[in-house]
Amino acid sequence: MANSSCSSSLGLLLATHCALLLALVGAAHGHPPLAGSALSSLFYDESCPSAYDIVRRVIQDARVSDPRIPASLIRLHFHDCFVNGCDGSLLLDDDLPAIQSEKNVPANDNSARGFPVVDDIKSALEDACPGIVSCADILALAAEISVELAGGPRWRVLLGRRDGTTTNIESANNLPSFSDPLDKLQEKFRNFNLDDTDLVALQGAHTFGKVQCQFTRENCSAGQPEGALENLDQVTPNVFDNKYYGNLLHGRAQLPSDQVMLSDPSAPTTTAPIIQRFASNQQDFFKNFAMSMIKMGNISPLTGRDGEIRKNCRRVNSNGY
Repeated sequence: MANSSCSSSLGLLLATHCALLLALVGAAHGHPPLAGSALSSLFYDESCPSAYDIVRRVIQDARVSDPRIPASLIRLHFHDCFVNGCDGSLLLDDDLPAIQSEKNVPANDNSARGFPVVDDIKSALEDACPGIVSCADILALAAEISVELAGGPRWRVLLGRRDGTTTNIESANNLPSFSDPLDKLQEKFRNFNLDDTDLVALQGAHTFGKVQCQFTRENCSAGQPEGALENLDQVTPNVFDNKYYGNLLHGRAQLPSDQVMLSDPSAPTTTAPIIQRFASNQQDFFKNFAMSMIKMGNISPLTGRDGEIRKNCRRVNSNGY
């Protein structure tokens, strides 16, 4: 993963965006960047060169018994970055009174999952290179690997985040919701410098995984418990592809917050043309999804001496690190 050229490592889909990635990359090779500096795809090349392969191996093992894991892991990265920035705050358990876990807010409670897999990844990385790889970077790597394993695009993950030592319950209570109207979704994304293309592309992660029927547009069928699971994409439920956008065009999106990107009165001049583009061109979707993931992964990262490298992703280090 570490030593290929920009064009070859990103693949043909992302080659034309090499200049942008090089602008985002800027940290020294294998050394911590200064606070506020850019992340780097080369960050662990010297300090933990096996990091990518370790994360990939744990996810591959986990998905054998739990095919939902790839979709669950990318959702953890999304819900982490939209609260306090990409700092691993979502992974913290309750440690009252200092830490109130974000896992218990409505958007995450009995919904966000995959935490034991993150624990397994962290344990394997601590065995290989103790105190080097942050929990925030684990989520970023796990998201890319999960998409790739499900047939989606590859991209060079920018790394060098450090872990936060606080949570933000107020912000966690304002995560994008399945019931949000389009203008509210756009506002929540704009708050993080993510535009309509980013919104439509990132919502495309709903092309795989499952959702509880109580959150769907159809709600639960007669006799179904609220926690019964439905495929988000009923065409290719375990594959990362562009079928999700075809579902939208045919009015078959599972979540209200998905279908509203086509049905809202403002959609014809904002999100609908992007949906039509992605539905007709999977390569275009893959390219934009990868770039939007890179943008999202750059939301307020802690770098340099800010934050810490947690020994355990579920709790803050007792004496710093």
